[in-house]
Amino acid sequence: MTTEAPRPYESYVYAYPHKTAYRPLPDPAPSLAALWRDEPKDALSLYAHIPFCEVRCGFCNLFTRIGAPDELTTRYLDALDRQATAVREALGDGEPVRFATAAFGGGTPTFLTAGELERLCDIAEKRMGADLRAVPLSVETSPSTATADRLAVLAERGATRLSIGVQSFVEAEARAAVRPQRRADVEAALGRIRETGVPVLNIDLIYGIEGQTEESWTRSLDAALAWAPEELYLYPLYVRPLTGLGRLSPAADREWDEQRLRLYRHGRDHLLARGYEQMSMRMFRRADAAPQGADDYACQTDGMIGLGCGARSYTSSLHHSFDYAVDMREIRSIIDAYTETEDFSRARVGRWVDADEARRRHLLQSLLQAQGMPTGTYEERFGTSPSADFPVELGRFEALGWLDPTAPAGLLRLSPEGLAHSDALGPALFSPAVRAAMTAYEPK
Repeated sequence: MTTEAPRPYESYVYAYPHKTAYRPLPDPAPSLAALWRDEPKDALSLYAHIPFCEVRCGFCNLFTRIGAPDELTTRYLDALDRQATAVREALGDGEPVRFATAAFGGGTPTFLTAGELERLCDIAEKRMGADLRAVPLSVETSPSTATADRLAVLAERGATRLSIGVQSFVEAEARAAVRPQRRADVEAALGRIRETGVPVLNIDLIYGIEGQTEESWTRSLDAALAWAPEELYLYPLYVRPLTGLGRLSPAADREWDEQRLRLYRHGRDHLLARGYEQMSMRMFRRADAAPQGADDYACQTDGMIGLGCGARSYTSSLHHSFDYAVDMREIRSIIDAYTETEDFSRARVGRWVDADEARRRHLLQSLLQAQGMPTGTYEERFGTSPSADFPVELGRFEALGWLDPTAPAGLLRLSPEGLAHSDALGPALFSPAVRAAMTAYEPK
């Protein structure tokens, strides 16, 4: 067993298996009604994906396009409405259907006009049956689209969290990340968000930008802290194929790894010293922030309904979505095909999740949270222990110093160094089959 530490920034793991491991499902494609027939539906998550932005940042590989000509947003919402109707019908009425959490992401959901955001909320409520005013509702926005009329709609319809991608308060760094913005516009948008009274403000920042130093990183952190955000996400910069920076920048090297690790540790310590608690490698929450309310959704076990052409849906046996791309021409083609779709009753692209993959997903998504994983919950679900199922992986993590030796009995928890290496630890838990599928995927 090798204990040589892998490079710390292999891949950001926010879902498993990754969409690059998905493939077109053979005919007859599985019906959503059959997939959901025996699934628990009392604590679902609802996610609506809006794949539009005013500009595309140089680091972005999200499924999104620039602009929406020829009433494309109207046609997209029409398709979203048809999809929501089909999905809700597939869920059936044999047992109560309840959504425990909801989110609008993208892209930039606030690319939509205020009237279109009203319609999006109506689709979530009237078609899907989600009570947006009774559950945590998170919405992503940007400095240029966080206008007063749009934010007012979201606040009135029940948003409990607004997340704004700032990335850097230093204009030269924003330009280096191919994100054109002015500091004054960012500050004005933050002011409008605070005026809504929405209880949770999240600010996204990025470290590892060319020319960024501890001093400039501190300036961005302090500019964000001036707004006392309830949450802060600190993201390492990645340069991915087919993105703006991917066409301009060389591959990652050890020097860049060291810069990102150095800035991560600096940012982490800066926030911890100012009253924030670390929730994961990326997420920091203000210790005195009021809770958002009941949220009994568990990402490891509960189902997820994704609406929109870039959203995923999860059942216990299948994760599915639509086709995935990064290149703008391919994205435009997929969005156009989505808007023309009439039959949303079947899953077309996805990956089946067997017992081994379910174990990996549970361990991965639990372990990457700073609170760790009670081993009893894993044993209760699977009838086996994580140490028996993953002796090689966990033994390696322990040898690398990534597991917390001070964790109480029955709790598997990462050490601070383990959290720092989350983007290496997560991929180390990928199955050989998923890793092979991801390797075979041809970026488009």
